[in-house]
Amino acid sequence: MSNPDLLYSDVETDLRASVRDLLTDRCEPAALLARVESAEPYDAKLWRTLSAELGLAGLPVPEDLGGQGASVRETALVLEELGRSVAPVPFLGSAVLATAALLGADTAREPVAVLLRRLASGEAAGALAVPLSTAPGSAFPAAVAADADGRLTGTVRSVADGPAADVFVVPATGPDGPRLYAVEAAAASVSEPVPLDLTRRIADVTFTDADATLLAGANGAPAALERALLTGAGLLASEQLGVADWCLETTVAYVGGRYQFGRPVGSFQALKHRLADVWLELVAARAAARYAADALASGSDDAGVAVAVAQSYCSTVAVHAAEECVQLHGGIGMTWEHPAHLYLKRAKADQLALGTAGRHRTTLATLVDLPA
Repeated sequence: MSNPDLLYSDVETDLRASVRDLLTDRCEPAALLARVESAEPYDAKLWRTLSAELGLAGLPVPEDLGGQGASVRETALVLEELGRSVAPVPFLGSAVLATAALLGADTAREPVAVLLRRLASGEAAGALAVPLSTAPGSAFPAAVAADADGRLTGTVRSVADGPAADVFVVPATGPDGPRLYAVEAAAASVSEPVPLDLTRRIADVTFTDADATLLAGANGAPAALERALLTGAGLLASEQLGVADWCLETTVAYVGGRYQFGRPVGSFQALKHRLADVWLELVAARAAARYAADALASGSDDAGVAVAVAQSYCSTVAVHAAEECVQLHGGIGMTWEHPAHLYLKRAKADQLALGTAGRHRTTLATLVDLPA
């Protein structure tokens, strides 16, 4: 096994600069706060720019399937920047989870290749029809049943980015065992519960004798779904890293300019220690998230370990950084007008997404043969 590369390449650094410039211009806090409380919480125009114009939805998709031929390392970098801005776009649901499931299926099959091209080009947004809390290693879902004609019936709750999806990638169990299907959103009933995280919506999706296209049979569907969940959990750590990075950077700037007793409050030793603790956690989180992304990109045998380490650690760091951000901003940090609450809600929602920290620690213990 080759040594992991935790450094950012020149290409990745340039990609980061492009994405950050775009998000700084198009996703500034005042506009974001107004949007998440509006009737159109997702920024469709920003999503078109990211997916169709910049081609970021198809980063890990091979060029012959309409993608950029890059890897999930680059996808992780985009998620870092999206985490820094808590951008209301369906990147996780479409460009990560749904796309990874398709890449885990037989891409030589026409239905898989056609759908991959739609998602990679930004023509359509996808969503993986499993609850957002589903962790890697979970049993194949039984919420949706397929009949002998391949029509689907069942309900899946808390589907990430479901309200923005044009097509669902649906795990379903039928007479021939577990399978993976594609269902157009128009053939499903989509309702939107009130989410904790206002910048990433969830949906309860109901299928009633819905027309579906077979993507993978019993031999390929479980592996494709597991690939999607493992990739999603590993890359979610990069989003959590971005959330923590923004929280620390913003808080340091605030306490450096907020004066009390004739001194910046950031010069008080107690606050210095609290921010230093967050910084140390952030450094370790960056290493863990980068290792997970590199392991997934290289197909390392240690990918499961890397993902479990990253997700069990980074989710906690993001919550801690967001809590400190709210508290150290004082009164303004507690208001609806300051964006800190959006970062805390994203961090708390991500803490439950694709497996809790405790679930990943249990998985890690099994992988490295720790006694119970």
